[in-house]
Amino acid sequence: MSKSILKALVYFFALLTFGSLFLIIGFILANGLPHITANLFVWKYTSDNVSLMPAIISTLILVFGSLILALPIGIFAGFYLVEYAPKTSPWVRVIRIAADTLAGIPSIVFGLFGMLFFVIFLGLQYSLLSGILTSVIMVLPVIIRSTEEALLAVSDSMRQASFGLGAGKLRTVFKIVLPVAMPGILSGVILAIGRIVGETAALMYTLGTSTNTPTSLLSSGRSLALHMYMLSSEGLHVNEAYATGVILIITVLVINATSSLLSRRLVKGAA
Repeated sequence: MSKSILKALVYFFALLTFGSLFLIIGFILANGLPHITANLFVWKYTSDNVSLMPAIISTLILVFGSLILALPIGIFAGFYLVEYAPKTSPWVRVIRIAADTLAGIPSIVFGLFGMLFFVIFLGLQYSLLSGILTSVIMVLPVIIRSTEEALLAVSDSMRQASFGLGAGKLRTVFKIVLPVAMPGILSGVILAIGRIVGETAALMYTLGTSTNTPTSLLSSGRSLALHMYMLSSEGLHVNEAYATGVILIITVLVINATSSLLSRRLVKGAA
């Protein structure tokens, strides 16, 4: 196969990928933007205004609560596997297999586990805390594996140069390795955010579908994705469901932009 044919195939599939993305986003924007009204942002939900403000608040609490728990565990686990664990240790292989297996489990299974363990066994009921703990289990494999791959991509020569200058292991990890690996780690964080924000099945069994504004971590609620699903499945507020989809896209973009900004500042601070 000639280079020109390969080049044409690359451009074709790239165009197909970006075209599909723009088609989906354009479809949602075209159907949702005309139906974004002030009633959708009223503080209290009613059957008339179907306000999504409680869902926005629940989504933000869910995302940041999950990241607060998942990021330290996932990132430090990735650092342990690459920087500290013996390369031939059987535990390293077991952890990697477990992470890959968890990453491939359907979200509905996580939801059933969360309902049986967090909601029923621990007695947390349908609440933000149950949803957060379930989301943490779902995104941990993504964060661990992305952190591990980002660290493995850092050249060993940089580590050896740091050691040669007298830097210790911990200083090398935080001052040399982490800034270089930060973009790859951030990619895993963004993927984790996307999975949390877009999740419906697991949260339906743990977070619940309450339309009230949450007052604590033990309050039930619904995420934006779950709110959009409920509106569309009822069939009475399809236009508002499209509008919720637009707000969902904007929310994801804002959270990702914030994550990128924080990452750049961390890299500059470490440098």
